[in-house]
Amino acid sequence: MTWQQRITTALDKRRAEQAFRTRIVGECDAAGFIHQGVRYRNFSGNDYLGLSRHPAIVQAWQQGAQRYGVGSGGSGHVTGFHQAHHQLEQTLAQWLGYPRALLFISGFSANQAVISALMQKEDWIIADRLSHASLLEAASLSPATLRRFHHNDVDALKTLLEKPLQGQQLVVTEGVFSMDGDCAPLAEIAAAKHNALLMVDDAHGIGVLGEDGRGSCAAAGVKPDILVVTFGKAFGLSGAAVLCSEDIADYLLQFARHLIYSTAMPPAQAYALQTAVAVIQQAEAQRATLRRHIAYFRSQMAGIPLSLAASTTAIQPIIVGDNHHTLHLAARLRERGMWISAIRPPTVPPGSARLRVTLSAAHDERDIDALLEALYDVTRQ
Repeated sequence: MTWQQRITTALDKRRAEQAFRTRIVGECDAAGFIHQGVRYRNFSGNDYLGLSRHPAIVQAWQQGAQRYGVGSGGSGHVTGFHQAHHQLEQTLAQWLGYPRALLFISGFSANQAVISALMQKEDWIIADRLSHASLLEAASLSPATLRRFHHNDVDALKTLLEKPLQGQQLVVTEGVFSMDGDCAPLAEIAAAKHNALLMVDDAHGIGVLGEDGRGSCAAAGVKPDILVVTFGKAFGLSGAAVLCSEDIADYLLQFARHLIYSTAMPPAQAYALQTAVAVIQQAEAQRATLRRHIAYFRSQMAGIPLSLAASTTAIQPIIVGDNHHTLHLAARLRERGMWISAIRPPTVPPGSARLRVTLSAAHDERDIDALLEALYDVTRQ
């Protein structure tokens, strides 16, 4: 088979499965998405607190660009580690209660860096089956053995942890699962891990859950050995940080190739993130609004014949199952001014295609009522 045949076959298969991904040009904020001149109500984003256009954060980025320019100029190990990066790392470490924080260009990069640097051939990675693709891919590519336990099943985790081995164990989970919206039983997992390291990706919990928005681990009273937080959701920006001990931070600085060989994030972005942290710490009103939206949406969905996942977070998936039907529903909702993504395998398990509805503090009740009305209408067709 030639290269062209291999590529064509794979693309044809993806199209036949109605799982072909496309990108759509548009302009969005937390509550709206503009595509081809039409404004839709946006229920597909991750801007849970509506901070992507917060005036103070926008102004901070502009001030940072004026002060530092628009790029870092190199890897943080060469000339790219600016004062703004240093101050943000210190702020994050103090806020989240860790000795150290290390900045990464993305959450995907952070997860790949930690796992690839830490794990060796005789080690085991024990991961929740529904962990993010960045975690599972890094585990699969590492020299360690990957074992996946049934979603949120602590007994299954305990069974795997009891297996004899010569190396070390790393337990991996998300705090809030990105496609299901449910929370990991973090207290039980932490109690079960014994001598393993616990790594939690809290991309969808940080800023939203816990006191002052410290995330799902703080809400559960848990302090994992390695905490990954990302800035592309509740922070309204992009990038990530790894929170950890002094020794793990120094180890990653020596051996995490994703960190060593990548250009550091623009210092203007780090400067804006410093303001975003301050805004999040004072954002209890936005968090309260989001909680009201979630409760209202779930209560009103009880009268609509669709299968709503058991989630208490901003991620409210409607499980459809069939790819074709999911795409059909998304298209019909778009005709009614609702922008909702149809999520299909391989992003989610086969047979579990869904409409991934996400709520934001930037929505108001009229937005949610319009969504509920549209959902009710499409079920009657």
